[in-house]
Amino acid sequence: MQQLRVTLFLLLFPLLLSAANNKEYLWPRGKMPDAQSQQIAATREMVQAKEFKADKHRLPYLEWFDAPAKDKRVGACMILISGGGYYNLSDARYIKQWREKLTDEGVQCVSLVYRTPRSEGIPYYTAAWEDGQRAVRLVRSEAKKRGYDPERIGIISMSAGSHMGLLLATSSLTPAYRPVDKLDTVSCHINWAILNAPAYVTSDGARGTKASRQGYGTDVRLDSIFRFDAKTCPMSLHQGGLDPYTPNGSTLIYRQLRRMRIPAELHLYPDFGHRALGLDRAIEFMRQMGFLGKLDKEVPLMERYAHDTHGDYKKEMLWPKGKMPDAQANQCEPYIECFFPKTRKTNAIQIIYSGGAYNGNSPDGFEVEPARRYLNEKGMTVVTMKYRTPRPPKGSGLDKHTTAWEDLQRAIRMVRNEAASYGIDPQRIGIMGSSAGGHLTLLGVTSSLHQSYLPIDSIDNLPCNVQWGVAIYPAYVLSDGVNGGNKEGGNKDRDIINPEFSFDLKTAPTLFVHGDADGYAAMGSVKCWEKMRAMGVQSELHTLALRKHCFQREASAGTGSYTYLDRIWEFLTRKKFNK
Repeated sequence: MQQLRVTLFLLLFPLLLSAANNKEYLWPRGKMPDAQSQQIAATREMVQAKEFKADKHRLPYLEWFDAPAKDKRVGACMILISGGGYYNLSDARYIKQWREKLTDEGVQCVSLVYRTPRSEGIPYYTAAWEDGQRAVRLVRSEAKKRGYDPERIGIISMSAGSHMGLLLATSSLTPAYRPVDKLDTVSCHINWAILNAPAYVTSDGARGTKASRQGYGTDVRLDSIFRFDAKTCPMSLHQGGLDPYTPNGSTLIYRQLRRMRIPAELHLYPDFGHRALGLDRAIEFMRQMGFLGKLDKEVPLMERYAHDTHGDYKKEMLWPKGKMPDAQANQCEPYIECFFPKTRKTNAIQIIYSGGAYNGNSPDGFEVEPARRYLNEKGMTVVTMKYRTPRPPKGSGLDKHTTAWEDLQRAIRMVRNEAASYGIDPQRIGIMGSSAGGHLTLLGVTSSLHQSYLPIDSIDNLPCNVQWGVAIYPAYVLSDGVNGGNKEGGNKDRDIINPEFSFDLKTAPTLFVHGDADGYAAMGSVKCWEKMRAMGVQSELHTLALRKHCFQREASAGTGSYTYLDRIWEFLTRKKFNK
């Protein structure tokens, strides 16, 4: 009897409500595939209402929102997809947040209300995936009428919605259902995807559970239902480091996209569980990819931070005369410079140095001065370092980074020794470097218990560990790029982290920022992030689509390359280092 009632409802209800202006049902009457009597199409808030009656909410639909203001429209449409474990639709707060933000950016928004709870007797996600593919076809068919480009359709999703979103993004050439009418001749591929906290994507959670092994293990891989076909689109992946549905799912997705040379971003946040994160980063991704219109002219970073705002200044040589270890005639004299803020607002200190392939380095260039000025303005004391370069000559028996590493360990000890006179906390010291300097940062973060030189005075009795690191496009991290760029992009399993990084018991949380198109592969940052997570060290990572090495030298407003310095301050605040 219940099945008969459902069948009658499916036949008659569309006729009663088809005139609704903002609601568009997905299926013609009697043609909805895999209809099951326990399933409804309603948000959790609707179900919880006293007047809710399931038989009036059997049909999945699109809910169209008001179009953006005419002077803001960018000719794009976003499908908003709630999560809820495929048991319900529980993310009304995210749908509202996404709609408001995206509409303000000039994007037409539409919400997908798909069938839940889970399908029975068939894969649990079947009905939702069917609804998803049909929804994309319907949105594409509405493009001309509603004023957007049919090839500028994206999705933003959460949790189980991101599981469905990943199917839409990677597997549109695999039909989820048999065609029911002419609409099913329209393509169901999407043009980009923003996936928040994707669930059930690794093999240890593919049956619709939390990741049983937290995404770890040589036998843990992406679920094979995700085909990564020829229509797979660019993606921005967002997940918390403590998500029980495992951020390793996002890193595996990212790795596969890189193998296919599909632009992507990966945003991983320390100490967060299962939730949507980084909407502003998603907007920056869309802007960088051109989905929000033409990019603004790129602006040199040094022009944006052209003036000093520091107070007192102090310069010190790193080594007493005649005591510098492994002194090389071809190398510069190393030193540190301390820049005190006019008004100190934190008792933390940041040490910063540049890259330069270990052949040169400068504390006065775009990799150091803007960050130093930015942090001074925030009220933080900053020390810049000039370390020894160029590389030790062939025949010296020293690796490219050895003398620079000695200088870094000495600099950290000197800063710790003078902490009281600086007015800082000796247990609130961070290090930051770019490129070869990023490699040096990882040495400092992961290997402080590994002695780089014999003690020369009492300062060397102090520990040289730090409380955090900031690694900006670190070079030479993986085995396929020991001394140069990454030949294989760092994407293969055999491309492993180089052995100079000890990952000892003092390994510190690290912020990684890396261009996705960098020849010194972003996978070096990703694999270090994975290693730290496996150790229980919660770090943060942001990769930037289409951006190469030195992504920040010049950048367009409103992109991640333009706002990257804010990631540093947010990381320090999130981890409570800048208190």
